[in-house]
Amino acid sequence: MEERVTITVENGIADVRLNRPDKMNALDPAMFAGINAAIERLAGMKDVRVAVLSGEGRAFCAGLDMGSMAAGGSGNDLAKRSHGVANTAQNVAWGWRTLPMPVIAAVHGVALGGGFQIMSGACVRIARPDTRMSIRETYWGLVPDMAGLALWRTLARDDVLRDLTYSAREFTGGQAERYGFVTRLADDPRAAAFELAREIAGRNPDAVKASKRLINLMVDGDTATVLQGESDEQVKLMRSPNQVEAVKANMEKRAPVFVD
Repeated sequence: MEERVTITVENGIADVRLNRPDKMNALDPAMFAGINAAIERLAGMKDVRVAVLSGEGRAFCAGLDMGSMAAGGSGNDLAKRSHGVANTAQNVAWGWRTLPMPVIAAVHGVALGGGFQIMSGACVRIARPDTRMSIRETYWGLVPDMAGLALWRTLARDDVLRDLTYSAREFTGGQAERYGFVTRLADDPRAAAFELAREIAGRNPDAVKASKRLINLMVDGDTATVLQGESDEQVKLMRSPNQVEAVKANMEKRAPVFVD
C-alpha cells in the first residue's frame, strides 16, 4: 500500500500531501491512521518552520469513504480521548492546530465533510475559487464530529454555520472566502501557499511559534490569561539569539540566519 500521507522537507518547509488520488483522498481507516501519524511526526520535526498541507490528484479531500465505512466502519473509538482533548477522528483536523509550526492548507477540487474539517484545522486556508465545499454530514444523517465545530466558531458567523450545517448544501471556494472559512483565493493554491510559507520561514521561528501559541490561546482564554500570555512569550523572546539576529539582519539589510 502506498503511503497515505507524504512529507518532504526543504528549507524549513514541510510539503505534506494526502496521497490517495484515485479516491480523491477520501478518508478510510488507513487515511485516518496516515494523517494522525503525519501530525505526530511533524510535531517532533524541529527543523520545520511551516507546513503546507494539500491533496494529490484532482481533490484536496472528498471526506469519508462511505464504501469503506459501510464495509467495516472507521475503526475509531469516538468516546476515547486518544489525542489529548480529541479522539482519533477529531485529531485529523484538530491536530494541525496543535502543531508548534503554522500550517497552510492549499485546497482544490473538493473539500467535503471530513475533508472540509481537515482544511479548517490549518492556520491559513488558500483555495481555488471553484473548489466544491460542503459541511456534508446531515446529508448522511450525521453531525460534523471531526473537530469542525471547535474550529469554525472563530471563522464563520453563527447563522451562516447553521445554514450550511443544517442543509448540507454545497458552496464554492469563492463563497467560502466570503463566509470566512477560506483565508484567500488563488488559481494555483499550492503555489500561493508555498509563497507564503517561504515568507514565514524567513521570520524568527521562535517568534512565529510563539505567535501561534498566543492566537490559539486567544480562542478560549479570558482577557487576563491572554494578556499574561503575551508578556510571558515576549519575555522569553527578548534578547534571545534569534531575536537579536532578527534585529541585526534588519539593521544590516541582509537575510537573517536563524537557528531552529
